[in-house]
Amino acid sequence: MKILSIFDGISCARVALERAGIPVEAYYASEIDRYAMQISAKNYPDIVQLGSVVDFHPTPLICGQIDLMVGGFPCTDLSIAKKNRQGLKGEASGLFYEMIRIHKEVKPKFFIYENVASMSKENKEIILKTIQEIDPSAYVIMINASLVSAQNRKRLFFTNIPNVTQPEDRGILLKDILEESVSDEFYIKGNYKTWLDGEGGQKRIEKGFIKISPEKAKPLLARDYANWSGNMIRMGQIGKGGQGDRIYSPEGKSVGLSALGGGRGAKTGLYLINPKMQNFKKNYDKSTALTSSMWKEPPKIVSDETTQIRKLTPTECERLMGLDDGYTSGIINSQRYKMLGNSFNVDVVAHILSFIRHK
Repeated sequence: MKILSIFDGISCARVALERAGIPVEAYYASEIDRYAMQISAKNYPDIVQLGSVVDFHPTPLICGQIDLMVGGFPCTDLSIAKKNRQGLKGEASGLFYEMIRIHKEVKPKFFIYENVASMSKENKEIILKTIQEIDPSAYVIMINASLVSAQNRKRLFFTNIPNVTQPEDRGILLKDILEESVSDEFYIKGNYKTWLDGEGGQKRIEKGFIKISPEKAKPLLARDYANWSGNMIRMGQIGKGGQGDRIYSPEGKSVGLSALGGGRGAKTGLYLINPKMQNFKKNYDKSTALTSSMWKEPPKIVSDETTQIRKLTPTECERLMGLDDGYTSGIINSQRYKMLGNSFNVDVVAHILSFIRHK
């Protein structure tokens, strides 16, 4: 197949094609991030880079010759993670219309366009309607990468590949992708003990900000917490609130990786802690999520030699995205986190592509 990848990033589409068993005759990519292009060239030297989508105008070499066009257009103005988001009117997410322009000129046989599921209903309808004006067979399906990985990552896929269904749940948990040995450079240094044991940490607990989640990032109910004795994993930036004040169990899923300053899940703290269970009250409503009122006294977090506080490693983030270990190696870690947060999950796209072979 001949492929055109718009907003190609680190060429996860190429990996997905391999995983789906689809041979690639030619792979054209539109990308401007020099680090991403460096990683793509390292893994696939034959990729033909075409530059920015704004400046790209298809030539006869491409027009009418593309079997699959794929693109994860920018979610910056669509994601719920951004305050006062402008949707498709935003400078970044508005590049969707450049992708549509190219689509009209290229006329691909198949296409897959990906973006966040947290976009507004209005923007979702505009995107689908715009695509259907070109190809009436287009539809949208939401797939959570948690089915094929250890990461909760809900994404919308706009495609004309027929009859795509949900992938089977592989049952992969966060504990399955954690490295056994992690370098000291990934451990948080400085005042983390103060954060855990000091006034700030206790206030967060007392206000009920901390959520405990044993599976698929859903809040743990009090009836379950009474019998919970495992280590917890806290994912989030120290003292940043929001996602940063949630705790996740290694028996569940991670939050979605993000490229917004290395936020939620990527360049964040991963905290292994042991809450003291003996102070938990027994007379609770069984349908109630855990709150500070359920403690006989404010719980303290064990902060001894068994406490581990660190960031997810780039390798662990690669595994969350369905990539091989070391796929993004060769550049600084901050850029690796950013690129991985910007990518789509390889196994989800490979699953969608498998329906081309079944047609």
